[in-house]
Amino acid sequence: MNDQEIGTIYRKTERLTLLILMISLPLFGMVYLYDSSGNLSWDLPKLPSILNGFLIGFSAALLIGQYVIFHKKLKSTFVVEELLEKVRIYSNATNQRFWILFLISVFASVGLLFNQNPVYTVIFAVTLIFFSLAKPSPDRMARLMKLKKEDRERIRAASRPQ
Repeated sequence: MNDQEIGTIYRKTERLTLLILMISLPLFGMVYLYDSSGNLSWDLPKLPSILNGFLIGFSAALLIGQYVIFHKKLKSTFVVEELLEKVRIYSNATNQRFWILFLISVFASVGLLFNQNPVYTVIFAVTLIFFSLAKPSPDRMARLMKLKKEDRERIRAASRPQ
């Protein structure tokens, strides 16, 4: 029963992360294509400089913050003995991390749409790197939670499709 719960938690987390990524990529992609095409003009107003600066700074702060928050939450798995509880902590931390990354991708899309500032493209590129590095996998979970060999095998077995 325990391994089934681990599998369920893993699949829910993986599904959420893929869904968030599937929304973020086309959203930014459409804005990026609009920005780089030069043929279309929607005559959108530019964001005020202070709001543009705030959006860039806040996005950068969130990029740093999501990394720090995720690893701080992961440290709590080191004091927990039960594997199921460790997986729950990891799952919650990953879900929170992906929601923050989604928010950053929305900020980057809005900023690029209204200001055509290439910094937003860089912010989104870094966000994509974090999306890629943070996507849950059995090996990544085992490495980040520093699991023993038997727990690693349980995670791998639970994550396999049924």
